[in-house]
Amino acid sequence: MKAFVLHDHKVAPGSRASIHLPAARLYNDAPMDLHVEVLHGVKKGPVMLVCAAIHGDELNGIEICRRVAEQIDPTQLHGTLMLVPVVNMFGFIQQSRYLPDRRDLNRCFPGSERGALGSRLAHLFNTQLVQRATHIIDLHTGAIHRSNLPQIRVNMDNEMACEMAEAFNCPVIMNSKDRDGSLRALAGELDIPLILYEAGEALRFDTASIEAGVNGVTNVLKMLKMLKGRRTRKKVKPVWAQKSVWVRSESDGLVIKLAELGQTVSRGQVIARVTPPHGGHSTPVKATVTGIVIGVSNIPVSNEGEALFHIACFDSDEAPMATEMVDTFVEAYQSVPLND
Repeated sequence: MKAFVLHDHKVAPGSRASIHLPAARLYNDAPMDLHVEVLHGVKKGPVMLVCAAIHGDELNGIEICRRVAEQIDPTQLHGTLMLVPVVNMFGFIQQSRYLPDRRDLNRCFPGSERGALGSRLAHLFNTQLVQRATHIIDLHTGAIHRSNLPQIRVNMDNEMACEMAEAFNCPVIMNSKDRDGSLRALAGELDIPLILYEAGEALRFDTASIEAGVNGVTNVLKMLKMLKGRRTRKKVKPVWAQKSVWVRSESDGLVIKLAELGQTVSRGQVIARVTPPHGGHSTPVKATVTGIVIGVSNIPVSNEGEALFHIACFDSDEAPMATEMVDTFVEAYQSVPLND
């Protein structure tokens, strides 16, 4: 087994290294590096890239990377694991989803060496890390003031990515086509299987989502034979959803939620009421499809047209199984509630 070479660093078999890739500089000339934890195994195997905080305010994935790095012994690893806890270091410092110029880094791939800041950072990440990987796990949360049920998003046209998604052990797997400029689209162009884990809310730690993420990454490593041992936690047979919809408010006012994250709902079911703050007639918010609530707005006020619930769609006869799978998932992580 040869050493793993990244930039100008060599990582010997059975060892780990913290590697800093020069990325940019702040206004005060302080360097900004892309920090990569490399765990290089003792036998040949895949090269897994696990990354987080492409959106700088999405924190759960950072903690997932930290815990995975602590738990894995490179002398027991087949292949190589590259962990990048913070991809968008500018957004992380500013507690912002975006780069300083308000660009979304996840719309800048594959990037350019001579482009804007986001394009240059995307180019560095692409050339130094993505193109070295054989498999990728991209860690995300919901946006600010929105919580996501732990879920996997994957392009179901990629067979290996689907196997990774199922191994991760989440209650819901969403068919998600690649968006232009995203890491997913880049991975698709390079024929690298990628799954995206969504769980929790921006700027918040959700302990259950983090535990599920650590467990999921480990399960995928075991499925790929990078680690020995059986997959951990109770087996969840996920619900596969081909599409999802956002249910929006039909009026302005206070939002009284009647459905929760992870709940299965039927088309036409009243899932919230929007009422004027000074009293008066309330307006029902009805589910437009049958499915499972995979995302909710956490702000109890809304304007007309504002997105309140994200529902993954499936056939009505799948509702009992969906409920059972969410219950199984929650039970597996019952030491901390799903909405911690």
